Amino acid sequence: MNHAPIQGKNVLVVDDDPHILEVLDARLASAGYHVRRAASGEEALERLKGASVDLVISDIRMPGMDGMKLLESMERFHPGLPIILLTAHGSISGAVEAMKHGAVDYLTKPFDGRELLSKVAAILLKTARHDQVFGGGKAALVGESRAMRELAALVERVAPRDVNVLVLGESGTGKELVAHHIHEKSARRAGPLLIVDCGSTPAGLLESELFGHVKGSFTHAVKDKKGLIEQANQGTLFLDEIGNISAEMQVRLLRFLENHKIRRIGDVREIQVDCRVIAATNADIFKEVAAGRFREDLLYRLKVVTIHVPPLRERREDIPILAEHFVREFCRRQGMPSVILPPETAAAILNYSWPGNVRELKNALEGGVVLCSDGVLRPEDLQLRHSDGMAAPPDAPGRSGYEGPVAAVATPGAPAGEGQPLSLEESEKKAIIRALEESGWVQKDAAPLLGVSRRALNYKIQKYDIEIPKRRALKK
Repeated sequence: MNHAPIQGKNVLVVDDDPHILEVLDARLASAGYHVRRAASGEEALERLKGASVDLVISDIRMPGMDGMKLLESMERFHPGLPIILLTAHGSISGAVEAMKHGAVDYLTKPFDGRELLSKVAAILLKTARHDQVFGGGKAALVGESRAMRELAALVERVAPRDVNVLVLGESGTGKELVAHHIHEKSARRAGPLLIVDCGSTPAGLLESELFGHVKGSFTHAVKDKKGLIEQANQGTLFLDEIGNISAEMQVRLLRFLENHKIRRIGDVREIQVDCRVIAATNADIFKEVAAGRFREDLLYRLKVVTIHVPPLRERREDIPILAEHFVREFCRRQGMPSVILPPETAAAILNYSWPGNVRELKNALEGGVVLCSDGVLRPEDLQLRHSDGMAAPPDAPGRSGYEGPVAAVATPGAPAGEGQPLSLEESEKKAIIRALEESGWVQKDAAPLLGVSRRALNYKIQKYDIEIPKRRALKK
């Protein structure tokens, strides 16, 4: 396949043979690439420090730091930067081994110039179109949809400003990832990022976890303990599921946000703490305020800036990009050969509703990579759960024979009725009501039927204002 060159990209070529460097330089420059040269692995690392490089082409066998050691250093200091390795015919096994450790491809010497340019263009094209990754490290935000571009732009603007941030979004959309990105792009990146799951931490323990305690302040308090707020000094504190904290904790947290001082349980001294607070919730926090369950003054302390993370159904064009990203990353981490996503699997992924958002997509793909055979990930390997309430009609476009659940989309401006597909929300509400009816309106029995946790089901019931019959209301 011929690939048009991605002009203007920077390629670093590394070889101890000046003749090879000359040939590589001439070939790449003639195709419109900006070429930088290095005669050794050590020189290549130096050049990578102060230059923008999109691709590295390196010989495997070099004195001193060879191609394999250069690859290891790049994985550590320049993760994600693609590298093509050059090898003699007798060393192909070494190049294949290098690909298991992160190299994207290899060429054998003497190489064909057209093959070289084809491989370079293919790799850079894939990087440009399918790796729309905003940020790096733990905070990679993947996608090229308008929603993701707007999210990434907002995060980039907010991160350097030392203000509190409230991140809103459904479960599994990547709120914690946004917090990582904000921290890594802020002036506090050298400090700690501490994460507190307010939803899973029992109320009785949360106060001690956040504020700490002194020896003897309660039973089993055998020594002084710093709270997570104090430990986050000079860094960032991420409070996940903030909507679940008790009224008493809301008061204590508000007091800290107002004066940046805390008092450990059982202590009379106040401790000054300098940390940024990022809070997140998948609940309708404004409805919680209106119902009197969450303090309005605390909400406005937390939401100096509000960031909404879109659900996957609102950025479906990102699904193929995310799928390739997750499969490639999982194969790389596990040292596995590359896995192919055939058209029928791509159709299955696109047709599924992904109620668990990006988290569900990632877990399904990682499980599929483990289960697939012959390096081909097939639809059945994904083990997507089936729910009649979330499936499109058999003749829905784009199903490609795949029988997994999909998001049904209603025609804009038309009411859902006989012969008219339901919207995703209507379909999901209908499925929940059906499961509740089948389980006698007992939520703990309905949750397994839907394949969700009891907590997630309870959230959906509140979201869709589903009324539980009074005789069953006490049997959650």
